[in-house]
Amino acid sequence: MKATLKGAVVVALMATLGAGAALAQTCEQTEFSSKTGQTYLEAEQAAMVKKDYATAISKLNSLRAMELNCYEEGAVIKLSAYIKIENGDRRGAVEDLLSALQKGYIAPADAPQTYYNIAQIYLQEEDLAKALEYMTKWQQVGGKPDRTQKWQLAVLNQRADKFKEAVRWAEEVRREDGANFKQEVYDLLLYLYNQTGQKAKLAEVLEILLERNPNERKYWDAIAGNYFAENEERKAFEVQKAMYLIGLLKTDEELMRIVNFYNRFNAPYHAARILEKEMNAGRINKNLERLELLANLYQVAREHEKAIPVIKQAADAGGGGAMYERLGRSYADLQKWKEAEEALTKALSLGGVKDRGNAYVLIGQSRYERNDRSGAREAFKQAGNNAGRSWIDFMNSEEQTKRALVCFEVQASVLNVQNEAKICKSLAVLGPENVPESCKTVKERLSAAEAKFNATPECKGQTM
Repeated sequence: MKATLKGAVVVALMATLGAGAALAQTCEQTEFSSKTGQTYLEAEQAAMVKKDYATAISKLNSLRAMELNCYEEGAVIKLSAYIKIENGDRRGAVEDLLSALQKGYIAPADAPQTYYNIAQIYLQEEDLAKALEYMTKWQQVGGKPDRTQKWQLAVLNQRADKFKEAVRWAEEVRREDGANFKQEVYDLLLYLYNQTGQKAKLAEVLEILLERNPNERKYWDAIAGNYFAENEERKAFEVQKAMYLIGLLKTDEELMRIVNFYNRFNAPYHAARILEKEMNAGRINKNLERLELLANLYQVAREHEKAIPVIKQAADAGGGGAMYERLGRSYADLQKWKEAEEALTKALSLGGVKDRGNAYVLIGQSRYERNDRSGAREAFKQAGNNAGRSWIDFMNSEEQTKRALVCFEVQASVLNVQNEAKICKSLAVLGPENVPESCKTVKERLSAAEAKFNATPECKGQTM
């Protein structure tokens, strides 16, 4: 870039050199004298044709020692500036050009180009402040920026952190380009709109850029960042979700962000599916913490069947008794009572169970559901808590009710036969031929029913 700028400055300066260059009205002379003319011509030839700058400088020094008119002095100053630019003495060239301007040796029509040349020299020196200062002076004396110069002004102001000015020039470049899309212009506007907080314009530019480059990560990041800055997390989530679906999220941190987003916005099943998929693919690190999270997500989503294999992995990965306790609870939720007891028993043996009493209650329940009532009672006693005692009370009540029902059935049988005997006795006065056949055995059946009542343990202490 510097070489290009230097060449442009030299070409522009050359256009103002020579005996035919117009001079300001303050200088009435229009030509060299015969004495100075030959020396100047030799200096110009040495500098511009032969590139013999040492000879050219020597000739110019000879001219400076002479008495020069304004026309001659102006030509000397401008040729000196040309030589200094070629030799890399940019500051010296600027001093010569400013001297020529101040003394009126540069015509008003050439002044804008001279100021522009000075700005380009300062730009080569990386002096952005001075470059912008003289770009401004150039415009003040009538300089009209073309598309290239507008773009230069946009970039210069951006580099100088003058973002509002940079926006103005970048927008002019965009308008001038019209339908001719230039990537660098939109990228600069993207940066500038973000710096100046112009969110609506930023969104419009991003939409255009994404339409043309849907797989360009930086544009998606800019949109998401914009939403984050505005505390619009739901919209940021939608952007992140789209980025995931098209394969732009690749690192552990990025993928975990989308998992957490799904969980935060009440979609635990989707969060679990992504987490499991990416762990299996090796893009998310599979460790105890992540396995616990995956199990949590499946359980919150009520996907207990899917949670169990994960909990097993977590238990095997060093989850200890706490993880086996959780596995037991999951089996209990699915009413897989045998597996629940095995997991909970292992949890208690490993240690680390936060509430051993509740673990024993679940073991007792698993035994109860499998009709191991004595084993259930033993587990509930070991629990030693209100839940365990409540279960024992419930079982006692259940057994008492069962005994009462057994005795009630026996008592009902006795009462039925007693009622039948009463009926038979009432019918006996009608004669044997009118008594039902069943009455012949009623006494034996009543004796048998009463004997059964007396022999039934559940009826012990009961009277008819």
